[in-house]
Amino acid sequence: MSDTNSLSEEYPQDIIDRARRVRLLALDVDGVLTDNRLHYDANGVETKSFHVQDGHGLKLVLRSGVRVALITGRSSPMVERRAKELGIQDVIQGREDKLVALTDLCREHGIQLEEVAYCGDDLPDREAIRRVGLGVSVPNAMAYVMSEANWVTSRQGGDGAVRELCDLLLKAQGHWASVLDTYLQESRP
Repeated sequence: MSDTNSLSEEYPQDIIDRARRVRLLALDVDGVLTDNRLHYDANGVETKSFHVQDGHGLKLVLRSGVRVALITGRSSPMVERRAKELGIQDVIQGREDKLVALTDLCREHGIQLEEVAYCGDDLPDREAIRRVGLGVSVPNAMAYVMSEANWVTSRQGGDGAVRELCDLLLKAQGHWASVLDTYLQESRP
């Protein structure tokens, strides 16, 4: 799938072009990396479920040289822990003003908004989705947010949607063949 013809059969050309320019992948957490549900145990402790394939995709994207950031309106120690496990250094919590947070982060790293892919699912994400180079939503997003996205994943938030986005970036930026080669070589005796 690394050649241009098969890539354009898989994704619209506009999406491929936008994905090629991405230097920063920024993600909302609840509803994108999770299934949008909050779970509390008997002691009132919040827990979250993260999809393992999303995590692996994020590791691959980080290895390819794309920076990854999490920007969430809530604050949660589980988000910090998951980010640390994956090697994500940019974690912004407790921010409803996602576009402002993203703009500040871009300024800090010398990245233009046109070089950002942002994935979100609700009103705080809407302006960020509209202003970046590749605005992405999940199919379980609010319709008025999804309508602003350049691309909508086929998988739901918390169920592999982020992996889909990671695969798109890896393929569009020409890293897919080396990802496959790495795993094929590791599986050979």
